Amino acid sequence: MTQGSSSHYQVLRIPVTATDKDIKVAYRKAARTAHPDHGGDAATFRRVTLAYETLIDAKRRADYDRSYGSGTAFSSRTAPAEEGAHFDAPAAGSRASAHVRRPNTPRNTAADAPVYVPSFEEVAAGGEVPLIPEPVARQQVHGMPRKRGLFGAEARIQREMRTVQLITRQILPAIPAARLVNGLQSPADNSHIDHALLSGYRLAIIGSMLLPPGAYAWNGSTLNHGGRSIAPPQLAHVVRRMQDIFPELNVTGWTVVHSTDGNLHEPVIDRHGRSRGRGDSHETVQVVNAAGLARGLKQFLSSGPAPNTVNVPVLARLLRGMH
Repeated sequence: MTQGSSSHYQVLRIPVTATDKDIKVAYRKAARTAHPDHGGDAATFRRVTLAYETLIDAKRRADYDRSYGSGTAFSSRTAPAEEGAHFDAPAAGSRASAHVRRPNTPRNTAADAPVYVPSFEEVAAGGEVPLIPEPVARQQVHGMPRKRGLFGAEARIQREMRTVQLITRQILPAIPAARLVNGLQSPADNSHIDHALLSGYRLAIIGSMLLPPGAYAWNGSTLNHGGRSIAPPQLAHVVRRMQDIFPELNVTGWTVVHSTDGNLHEPVIDRHGRSRGRGDSHETVQVVNAAGLARGLKQFLSSGPAPNTVNVPVLARLLRGMH
């Protein structure tokens, strides 16, 4: 990344988790080097000053982090390296391309130990400060469901915690590189994203529901049960926005419907009307029960390229820009 397109964090050479004290120390060091009176460059000094003034102010930093997470603050380091690059594949020239599944290497690497891109060794050798500390990148679960408003908060947290437990128990052990981020701010509007699950070059956006057991008919827009229609969380526009933000990823949406009795195979979700016969790959958002989510997410994440890769810049933007 060129210096002109670097984020404020990269200009000051600090991680996105830096404290006010870290910012002040980094600014003093960078300012001494960049100041024209000390042989520095005026343009570089202005960038250093702007970075400091933005990050040291809590409100300005929050606003910047939102633009940072949504990709509008600077050109992403993980953006495709050449025009015509598409999602679901590592950027041209990426070291992760060595880990992409090839026709002559059918072994699935999802269960392998995580590979960090860029590696922390590479970053250290280049004299750079990683966007997030290595211990943070190694965590598989980040954040907790956030209490939003007063009405229905307890029920919302209950269903979201069920999703966290399901993913933690059934998906994360099988895919060590998967990273679950809970309680995100949506870049599409003022709503929230319950969960985001990143592994390699695939990202799943997940919403949660809690309904009594029984048979429900999904017609592509509502769940119907006993003459009652229930609209699931609106995720399609969030998925599209996240796909725009992260063009190097394959982004899909999932709504998991938990049963009030705790049975992972309840409620039963039958496809009817517009959703019948379309196939999973053609739907923007899948609506499934807990067992279906565990099965579907494992298949989606493990079948992508380099599923044992932890995409550090993308994880950093999720943690700081949207969390």
